[in-house]
Amino acid sequence: MNVRNKKINILIPCYNEEGNILDIYNTVKDILDKKLPSYNYEIIFIDNFSTDTTRILIRNICDRDPKVKAIFNIRNFGSATSSYYGICQTTGDCTILLSADFQEPIELISTFVNEWEKGYKLVIGIKHKSKENPIKRQLRTLYYKLFKKISENVDQIEHFDGFGLYDKSFVDVMRNLHEPTPYIKTIVAEFGSKHKYVYYTQQRRKSGKSHISWYTLYDDAMLTFTTYTKIGPRIAVLVGFIISIISFGLFFLYLIIKLIYWDLFIIGQALLIIGMVFLGALQLFFIGLLGEYVMSINARVMNRPLVIEEERINFEE
Repeated sequence: MNVRNKKINILIPCYNEEGNILDIYNTVKDILDKKLPSYNYEIIFIDNFSTDTTRILIRNICDRDPKVKAIFNIRNFGSATSSYYGICQTTGDCTILLSADFQEPIELISTFVNEWEKGYKLVIGIKHKSKENPIKRQLRTLYYKLFKKISENVDQIEHFDGFGLYDKSFVDVMRNLHEPTPYIKTIVAEFGSKHKYVYYTQQRRKSGKSHISWYTLYDDAMLTFTTYTKIGPRIAVLVGFIISIISFGLFFLYLIIKLIYWDLFIIGQALLIIGMVFLGALQLFFIGLLGEYVMSINARVMNRPLVIEEERINFEE
């Protein structure tokens, strides 16, 4: 296909990014016009129910630039879900997912496209270094290493947050999965082929504060854990079996102590209470873990739409 007939989609998910919207639009447009002038392009904002002036600014941009489109969600459906849904709405020959906070180097857009032209279906941005919270980064690294050991035939790509280029053939794969709890990172690792890694240093946000909380990170981790591993229930069964054998043996030991060594009976009672508390805590842990699997199943059974739109701007009917 001739380069002039190819269309690049730039998808920018946003939530309360009033301090970054105009700058991200101007920067992306400048790079596309100067470094990739032979390509047709569209810039698509998908707003996850911002409560500041983000939507007003996006409307103004759409009014003066027909190459800019917008999708407004009826509520906040979560960053991962909104991004996945946005990619599935694109129609270009490739789609580049880009955050609105300037933590990802926008100049890599041209690098991604050049690698794509070499035949790569996926060009993946990897955070080789980061200026984010060092504790968060260390926890992410530990999580990736743990997941690699316990996952069922799927290795999550380390320090990949979705920033990258997706060929339309892979977008079709994503669109046809009908995944009710989509997670781009693991879907790319599971179904992606012929990919290229591009390493970069993650910067600090240009404006505003991060909307990714510790709870969000935990939620993402549990979603991946319950979807791609079976180790949780299996550990519960194994630990339960081992503890039942130990408990059976301790029962006879305790009986002997009670009958022969009355002085040690009081100590035995204390140990019994401690053991009961420990077993209760262990049961609560595994019940909670089982609950995570049940919630994951529940989300799939309900099969609700990923996102409900409130409005689209500049999209053809």
